[in-house]
Amino acid sequence: MTDALVIGAGPAGLMAADALASAGVPVTVAEAKPSPARKFLMAGKSGLNLTKAEDMETCRAAYAEAAPHLRPMLTAFGPDDVIRWAEALGQPTFTGTTGRVFPTTMKASPLLRAWLSRLEGLGVTLHRRWRWTGWNGDAVEFDTPDGPHRLTPTVTVLACGGASWARLGSDGAWAARLPAQTAAFQPANMGFTVDWSSHMQRHFGQPLKNIALHAGTHISRGEIVLSAKGIEGGGLYALSRPLREGAALTIDLRPDLSLEALRKRLSRPRGKASLSNHLRKTLRLAPVEQALLNECARPLPDDLAPLIKALPVPLKTPRPMDEAISTAGGLRFDAVTEDLMLTSRPGTFAAGEMLDWEAPTGGYLLTACLATGLWAGRAAARFAEGVTGS
Repeated sequence: MTDALVIGAGPAGLMAADALASAGVPVTVAEAKPSPARKFLMAGKSGLNLTKAEDMETCRAAYAEAAPHLRPMLTAFGPDDVIRWAEALGQPTFTGTTGRVFPTTMKASPLLRAWLSRLEGLGVTLHRRWRWTGWNGDAVEFDTPDGPHRLTPTVTVLACGGASWARLGSDGAWAARLPAQTAAFQPANMGFTVDWSSHMQRHFGQPLKNIALHAGTHISRGEIVLSAKGIEGGGLYALSRPLREGAALTIDLRPDLSLEALRKRLSRPRGKASLSNHLRKTLRLAPVEQALLNECARPLPDDLAPLIKALPVPLKTPRPMDEAISTAGGLRFDAVTEDLMLTSRPGTFAAGEMLDWEAPTGGYLLTACLATGLWAGRAAARFAEGVTGS
């Protein structure tokens, strides 16, 4: 027997454990990997974007059709709460020019160490290398270093993650145990394959900055990088959903110049200068930008300005799901109550990326993981109190 079991020691699972332990419920956390929060630590290598400093309505809108389901969780624990939570763990934060919030250390490890220390102080037990294998009646079964193990908790919180970065723990294997309640996984915040010609090889790894990417009605002003596999980068990730759903990608190489201004600059006398030098002098087009222009629009027309404002890039398929930052799909909201309890298994709750929502990068992923983890943990604590109180 155990009072509360949390499966998965990522941000959602640790937050659920925190909520349960803070309510006085003894908690056991089972993590399949040798150490907790591996994907969280990987995210910290690029600075650990905790949340986005913006008003609540703008924040909720980032979750698209999942916003109504997530509304109460984000209201209870939104961007301001994420900042206060991190600072309460001794990690001061700062807000960048785009509103993204980071710990001043720009690392995940100090925050995780402080959090694990807090959980240990609350009496939370963490088991490593415990892989959940399913249910046997009311019992929850695991493969462990010491062989098969079975627990019979009063409440369980599933925080098993999505289906990307399997080597860090999110392999989506849990979906086989809940097939009727799970929407198919799809990659989100991912790169796209492009079949480049050999002429592009010397430009691989080069970033394109100060550009605007268009996919249908969606626009992103982020950076992208060309690689042997195709295109990746934050600017593209923001458009990954409409691109995944079939929208065409065009790139505005000079978004701060109008079409007329481009034509005026390009009409300057060229003399004996090559087209490459003319583009460099009049528009400051970098070699990688000129290469992309030539790659995607050969033969070049006499009127280059419209192409520079809307260069079509022939994307193929999304990069494989295991390369994606996150995933769409997962446990459907119609399979859980407002408290995030599975309708098919009373006393079992779910949180984090295993729920069927997606959001762009920029702090939204971690914010919703923490918010749903807290929500599920508090609801599980109330359920456990009701069981033991009766």
